[in-house]
Amino acid sequence: MSRAAYLVEQAFTSLRRNALVVLAAILAVFVSLTLAFGALVVNELFQVNTTRWQEGVHVVVFMKDDVAQAAQLDLQREIQSWNEVDETSYCDKTCAWTEFKEMFADQPALLEETDASILPASIRIKLTNVDYYRDITFRLLDNSAVRKTVTAGERFDQLSNISNILNALGLGLAILLGVASVVLIANTIRMAIYARREEVSVMRLVGASNWFIRIPFLLEGMLQGFVGAALAVAAVWAGHSFLAGLEPEDFLIRLSVGNAFLIQWGVLILLFGAAAGIVGSGLGLRRFLKV
Repeated sequence: MSRAAYLVEQAFTSLRRNALVVLAAILAVFVSLTLAFGALVVNELFQVNTTRWQEGVHVVVFMKDDVAQAAQLDLQREIQSWNEVDETSYCDKTCAWTEFKEMFADQPALLEETDASILPASIRIKLTNVDYYRDITFRLLDNSAVRKTVTAGERFDQLSNISNILNALGLGLAILLGVASVVLIANTIRMAIYARREEVSVMRLVGASNWFIRIPFLLEGMLQGFVGAALAVAAVWAGHSFLAGLEPEDFLIRLSVGNAFLIQWGVLILLFGAAAGIVGSGLGLRRFLKV
């Protein structure tokens, strides 16, 4: 039997001897990395949807009915000249009525009762950066031609705050459980060392090198971390695929982040899980195996 095969065999033998503790360590890694990976996916979903919504109209300026159309168009040209504005479009009363009919096409009773003349003309503004919405709203606040200004900027701020809170909670729990998983792996290694203490003593007597004794325990910890991480990646990927399958074609909110994102972070999660296992093993070896 080659030396590499022997070391691997010893690692799997130790895993079988401490199956319950090993399962507990794998479960801790699985839960912590599922939370971490899930938080990353949720954050990416927020980013994808926020970016998608930011590509549309950011501010809608509704005009007063008693303002002449020429004056409304002059205001549009003035707004278009502002540095914060990317582009503008004008929608008169006829345009507003057409949009209203399209929006409520499935409610004929509402269309019959609505007077088209009450729908105001509007100027739609797309900003160079959505963060400028407060400046634009303030500049139009006292304009005598403006009836009302509506912006989605506050909604973007709310979504960003929610995303930050969810990320902080998810990553905080992931860190706590990640530390717990490293400790569990370290305890598993300590138990394995104790169970094989006589064998380790014999190996020392016959001249086995320090690393020859250490490697099976390091492999054992790495396998625990890797398996837990693999389960976490599989769980998050399955959950993402399930949600993506529920997304209608015309749904306003995207429920998928793309396979490239999942593959990139999935690989990093696997590497992190294996590294956490090695760290846990190193802690166990450092304290209980002075070689």
